[in-house]
Parts: sequence; structure tokens; C-alpha cells
Amino acid sequence: MDDLYRDEILEHYRHPHNFGTLPEPDAVYEGSNPLCGDRITLMLGINDDGTVGEVAFTGRGCAISQASTSMLTDEIKGKPISELALLGKDDVLENLGIEISPARLKCALLSLDTLRRALASRVAWQASTDSDDSPAPATSAR
Repeated sequence: MDDLYRDEILEHYRHPHNFGTLPEPDAVYEGSNPLCGDRITLMLGINDDGTVGEVAFTGRGCAISQASTSMLTDEIKGKPISELALLGKDDVLENLGIEISPARLKCALLSLDTLRRALASRVAWQASTDSDDSPAPATSAR
């Protein structure tokens, strides 16, 4: 079964979903993992009703960080931002479907950490990431 998930991770890495930029995002944050050099910029377009209407990301890094971001963007598109407050570490790891070593955990959770920081001023987060207890204010969010 792990081979199936590894194939899906590689597919998301080679052909990431929602890769690109948004012309006028409502929230933007660039997250990075200084330990390995992974970097993503997450952009969100939020509809008047509070749902994620558009999502895009750019970045570079290992297969785990890029696939995790691709999978997370698929998961959040169309959802109310209030519902995103329930997303946590376990959701991201479940999407990946394989056991992640402690050394790669920051890579896997970079997408969630970046999402939390992009929406820090809009969402009261309820689930834990274990990567950071409280997101910093999204200084680059609009």
C-alpha cells in the first residue's frame, strides 16, 4: 500500500495541482523550512461568503513538501475558512498516506504552517500542528 501512496506523492511533486500565482490574492504568505531549504508561497482568493474560491502556490523543495502543498490546496478549495481551523497535523499526514520520519515532519507540515500563517488574522485555529503552537501574524497577508 505504501507504494501506491509513494506514487501519488511523486505525481503531486511532478505535476502539482494549483501551482502558479493568483493576480490579486486576498491572503499570501511565504513559508520556508530553513533546515532543508524548502520554500512555498501560498495565495488564497476568499469569496464574499468566506469560502476559498481560488488557491495557488509556488515553491521549490523536496517531494514531501511540494506534494503536501499540492494535496492541501486540493483539500481547501471551496471550503469555508472557518472549517479550515479544524485542519491539523493528522489531516496532512493522512493525505500523504505514508509514515513520515521526524526529520521530514517539518517538510510535510510546511503547507499547513504556511496556510495557518496566511490566515492568522482571519481564523482562530483549533487543531494542533506540532510544528508551531501559535502562528505569527501574517505580515504579508492582504
